[in-house]
Amino acid sequence: MKTSVQQATIIKVNGAVTEQADLLAVEEPLEIRLGYGPPQDRQQRTISVTMRTPGQDFELALGFLFTEGVIRSYQEVESIHYCHDKGQPHQENVVRVELSAGVTVDWHRLQRNFYTSSSCGVCGKTSLEAVRMICPTPSLNHFTIDEKVIHQAPDFLRQAQLVFAYTGGLHAAGLFDTQGHLLLWREDVGRHNALDKLIGACLIQHRLPLAHTFVLLSGRVSFELVQKALMGGIGMIAAVGAPSNLAVQLAQQYHITLLGFVRDQRFNIYSGHDRVLYHQRLENYEY
Repeated sequence: MKTSVQQATIIKVNGAVTEQADLLAVEEPLEIRLGYGPPQDRQQRTISVTMRTPGQDFELALGFLFTEGVIRSYQEVESIHYCHDKGQPHQENVVRVELSAGVTVDWHRLQRNFYTSSSCGVCGKTSLEAVRMICPTPSLNHFTIDEKVIHQAPDFLRQAQLVFAYTGGLHAAGLFDTQGHLLLWREDVGRHNALDKLIGACLIQHRLPLAHTFVLLSGRVSFELVQKALMGGIGMIAAVGAPSNLAVQLAQQYHITLLGFVRDQRFNIYSGHDRVLYHQRLENYEY
């Protein structure tokens, strides 16, 4: 089993100069392969390679496949395992997801969506249209959350981040209920990987869609992260950092509440302010 941290010797300059032992967050590639087709003619295809922190690799692979629209439920997965290629030792950097025999994959649509995710010469409008193909209608997810719950969430998530406490080098995604209870969290060097691991875990536990919950992200909010939350049925995204313009557009289109700069007892609301219970009246707004 691969570890998520690695020891290192560093020179620490802090008034004095000393040699110390330190821990680093591990970053290694994970190749995700798909096995598909009828039993008599199974095919294999590599669908993604991502740099990740080892740990919860199966959740990461399943979350990625779900948020990209490759699978719609855990029932569409026959099995998942690390690969054993001929002549090669057991590999824990290659995961193969075996789809059930009746599951078909739209490779053309999938390839087009991957292009938009990596921003390879396409515009924001094209990216939004690609999301509509896998999530065509906004979900009705009515709930409210007191602003005090939002203010407290970063501290709760930070206390749960054990690997971050050792290394200071990981992003996190935490799932909270409307009362502010931290239900689940995942860490990774990649912001999108942390959220994929979280959604993958919920997929395995048959908890999707994640109605009446919000997710807290440790960094900025990109278009891809809003898309992943949308696929998971999450109605509110709170983030320590700032959102991009396209992230805000997607959140507004699907009525996802989007909060940025959630720290130091403050935050900005970019979309869906009706889900937040304020302690003061909103100024300059017609009720």
